Amino acid sequence: MADLAAAIAQRIGREGPLSLASFMAMALHDPEGGYYARHDPLGRAGDFITAPEISQIFGELIGLWCADMWRRIGQPDPVIVAELGPGRGTLMADFLRAAETVPEFRRALRLHLVEASARLRAEQQCRLAAADPCFVASLDALPPGPLLLVANEFLDALPIRQLVRGPADWRERLVGLDAAGRLAFVDGPESPVLSLLVPESLRAAPTGAMVEICPAASALAATLGERLAQYPGAALLIDYGHFPSRTGATLAAVRRHRPAAILDGPGSADLSAHVDFAAIAAAAGAAGTKVYGPVPQGRFLAALGAEARLAALSARADPTMRAELAGGLERLIDPAQMGNLFKALALTSPALPAPAGFT
Repeated sequence: MADLAAAIAQRIGREGPLSLASFMAMALHDPEGGYYARHDPLGRAGDFITAPEISQIFGELIGLWCADMWRRIGQPDPVIVAELGPGRGTLMADFLRAAETVPEFRRALRLHLVEASARLRAEQQCRLAAADPCFVASLDALPPGPLLLVANEFLDALPIRQLVRGPADWRERLVGLDAAGRLAFVDGPESPVLSLLVPESLRAAPTGAMVEICPAASALAATLGERLAQYPGAALLIDYGHFPSRTGATLAAVRRHRPAAILDGPGSADLSAHVDFAAIAAAAGAAGTKVYGPVPQGRFLAALGAEARLAALSARADPTMRAELAGGLERLIDPAQMGNLFKALALTSPALPAPAGFT
């Protein structure tokens, strides 16, 4: 990690202060010192835990949601089922188990995983070997044709930029070096051009207000929108974030489930920020797709039958397992836990009706 901090400092010495997006890209994805190259981030032994690791019901319901969407788009065979950032493959393992209840869908799907981490790819290959997964480097690398795509807690890890309202225009918060040569936040110059990057509804924010933008997320949404306008299909995006757009800093570092300093030990902590669902929806809609939501995760899972699935699993579980199943689902749907902060957004081909959970 010290080597990565030194490499970032050397780059700043050559190029000047970096955008937060550039810093995040190096801290998370540097092939040698980056967070995802060196860490298994998931689970109690990692730095954070995601919904599929909390309850099998999560992935199962998403699998059934996709099976329903497959029927709605005419039951194409084959159909590309893709997941962005599959983690350990837990969500997709539960997804595929649920898909077995719709045999025609299970036979038709061709699994594609978009994963940058070699460490996680190896685990996904092991866990999902029966589905013969195909690994690709990016959304653009998916083959043409009907598509059902899932992204859970993927958008929050994409690099962001932070813009701060100055007395006249907006300026960018950058990563530079302090007098001792350590990584430090610095302010760039005010620029009317930066003002154009701020959502129109927020441009008149008071001096000192901060807005986070994620060009990578908007570009991904636009690519999905174009794809779904051309080929039948749907995308389900689940993450934590806000709607509508708002001011405020949300970028955070997490190490061993505890907050950490953002610039301290790059490569040793996870970095993520709240998703601006309004920006995602706008980019996808402008590209030609229909947009549904976002709706709170708790409401979405409840509409898909989470409680009924819990009852079915509990009926054949011992008391300890029943308590674990109930506690896991409560964590996902309780508004005070993950039920409201996490949201679901659906993108569909233009001719399709509202998908399950969004009516």
